[in-house]
Amino acid sequence: MRATVSLMLQSPVALVTLWGREGVMIYNDAYSTFAGDRHPGLLGSEVRQGWREVASFNDHVLNHVLVGNQTLSYKDMELTLNRDGQARQLWLDLDYSPVLDETGEAIGVLAIVVETTERVNAERVKAADRQRLAQLFEQAPSFMAVLRGPEHVFELTNPAYQQLIGHRQVIGQSVKDAMSDAAEQGYVQVLDEVFRTGIAYRAHGEHFAMQATPEGPVSPRVLDFVFQPIKGADQQITGIFVEGFDVTDQTFAEARRKALIDLTDVIRDQRDPDELGFVAAAILGKALGAQRVGYASIDEVRETLHVSRDWTAPGVESLAGVLELRHYGSFIDSLKADEIVSIGDVREDPRTAGSHQALEAKSARSFVNVPIVENQKLVAVLYVNVDEVRRWEDEDLSLIREFAERIRTAEQRIRGEAALIEAKETLELRVEERTAELMAMEAVLRQAQKMEAVGQLTGGLAHDFNNLLTGIAGSLELMQLRLDAGRTQDLPRYIATAQGAASRAAALTHRLLAFSRRQTLDPKPTDIKQLVNSLEELVQRTVGPGIRIETVNAAGLWPSLIDPSQLENAVLNLCINARDAMPDGGTITIETGNRWLDDRTARERQLEPGQYISLCVSDSGAGMTPEVVAKAFDPFFTTKPIGMGTGLGLSMIYGFARQSGGSVGIYSEVGQGTNVCIYLPRHNGEAEDEAFAPEHAEAPRGEEGETVLLIDDEPTIRMLVSEVLEGLGYHVIAVEDGSAGLKVINGTARIDLLVTDVGLPGGLNGRQVADAARLIRPDLKVLFITGYAENAVLSHGHLAPGMHVVTKPFALDIFANRVRDLIGPQQ
Repeated sequence: MRATVSLMLQSPVALVTLWGREGVMIYNDAYSTFAGDRHPGLLGSEVRQGWREVASFNDHVLNHVLVGNQTLSYKDMELTLNRDGQARQLWLDLDYSPVLDETGEAIGVLAIVVETTERVNAERVKAADRQRLAQLFEQAPSFMAVLRGPEHVFELTNPAYQQLIGHRQVIGQSVKDAMSDAAEQGYVQVLDEVFRTGIAYRAHGEHFAMQATPEGPVSPRVLDFVFQPIKGADQQITGIFVEGFDVTDQTFAEARRKALIDLTDVIRDQRDPDELGFVAAAILGKALGAQRVGYASIDEVRETLHVSRDWTAPGVESLAGVLELRHYGSFIDSLKADEIVSIGDVREDPRTAGSHQALEAKSARSFVNVPIVENQKLVAVLYVNVDEVRRWEDEDLSLIREFAERIRTAEQRIRGEAALIEAKETLELRVEERTAELMAMEAVLRQAQKMEAVGQLTGGLAHDFNNLLTGIAGSLELMQLRLDAGRTQDLPRYIATAQGAASRAAALTHRLLAFSRRQTLDPKPTDIKQLVNSLEELVQRTVGPGIRIETVNAAGLWPSLIDPSQLENAVLNLCINARDAMPDGGTITIETGNRWLDDRTARERQLEPGQYISLCVSDSGAGMTPEVVAKAFDPFFTTKPIGMGTGLGLSMIYGFARQSGGSVGIYSEVGQGTNVCIYLPRHNGEAEDEAFAPEHAEAPRGEEGETVLLIDDEPTIRMLVSEVLEGLGYHVIAVEDGSAGLKVINGTARIDLLVTDVGLPGGLNGRQVADAARLIRPDLKVLFITGYAENAVLSHGHLAPGMHVVTKPFALDIFANRVRDLIGPQQ
């Protein structure tokens, strides 16, 4: 007994002896540690009292061990004990055996107590971790597999991996034996390399031809995955962990989306329907991983496919040409019924099984045909061929159908646009031809009208000039006869007659030039209000006492840059026309005003928008019909009797207004009178004061040495001008062309004034001579004399300072006064 007690006290294991039927507790130091704050009060106490919370358990032990002389053993027995002031859940290994006396009678119970709480908790944590990992493994969205050993034997696979491989039974089999498709694509060699080197293999967007079952159709898959080596405790490679994602749907969806975007771009940019079909086929073929795609027409009656061009993968032949569809099966009947033909394996489908060899020879082990039916007639088909068994997904069929519909729509649009363009070009050609015909007819008409106008002009001019020349020639002849007879008393009368005829001839010439817009204008900033007021008395005398003249001038009337004498003539002509329209008397109103012409109003008057001065002459006379108004400005048109008008009045006014940058408008109603308005552009400046020189002032004489250089190709004019100037005391140098004039200018002779005709022979006109002279003699004064308006040569009246113009014919005294004014005042 003593030996037993001694061993118990020295043991590192918690030992307690329950003595007698009361189970009095005697224990060692290790048990005192287990007892916690119950020690030492627990020592010598009955076990029922010491551990009240497990009293029934201890009663059970005493009954079986002490009374029944049995042993009891518990592994990881879970008990809740009050220790250190709180209830604790403990796990214990308990071994109970009887303590016998010399007679073999049980007198106590020896209990060995080993607390396993820490180990049980650790094992439970590990088990929970294992369970959690197992759940993650089972529930992971990625596919996972564990391969063991160099043979890559499947140890574990999760449901995602099983779904990927078609739920094949692979556990316990090597990859080579269980997955021949992976072996054929070289993945066993990749696994061997990972196992040998310990370097992981990663793949992104890897295409994998997967069979759902060992004999099932091949389904293209796209995978992201990693082969990760598994190392044991000794860092040796024991297996490979496979994990990855099936990104087939996302990849193909993106490919389909991109294909539709590319198709949209092609449809927008392409104008050739055949090229459109080819490019669209290429986009679809690459998106589906097909071997051939084409868009072709079908002859439904002959059951033939007409292929002009299709897209093929490298090494695959084109179907270009004509194919008898019945040679490849009976699917033509499905196409005629407007049904999509989708065949995963031509060997298995009853429509193609009998012709599968012909189809496979064309790389069409699997194919899709989408019919194009219009007006219940099969007209075209979009076909997609693949050289292996394939399961066509709904997304694939939807994409092919979308391509077929959009290609057909775009093709019809392109052909329709081409037809419209052709029709437009044809119409434009016809319009051009008709326009050319009309222009040719118009040219003939214009020529006829022009010849008629020329006939009227030449006839009228011949008549008027013959009359005027008769008066001039007759007067000169009579003067000669009277001089020969020594009778001079009648000479002034004949001279007056000749001068009057010459003046009327000059006036007629000016009218012709105004009508042709080639008269020489001498524009000046003019106050039109002052001009109209100065004309009022003259107009009244001209129209006679039976006509009342009224003037209405706007306040603040703008000035205009015009030739005032020509405007005076225009006003007089309009007033005379108004007088003739009122044989029984009436009122003529002359009205001026400022006008702003907007785009529409200016366009109606053939002017640029802006500021203008209007000068209107209206009468209360008979008025004109619209037909007469339409022709009022036509040359030679007149409503007056023969001999009463030339028909140049209104056309002259129109020509003057257009030449001055303005226009003329006319409004008239029968019985209501006529209103004619001249529109002249505003001049942004001050008007010049009009100075009127006396008509018959005596011409001043030249001072000694003052020299005039005269250039004119007409000998008569050179003679007359020279005699007039020399008679007034000027020295005159007269030459006949510009070259001779320049020689004089380049010389040393004194020249106070250059008088030159504008139109000169020899290649140099008067303006060019004057400009060249100004380079040599910058202060030289210039007077142009011209018989008609080389207006462009004279810069449309915009002459440099010191340059002036006189129009032929001119009065010699007026010419002499002009010369004196230009040379300068006498000292």
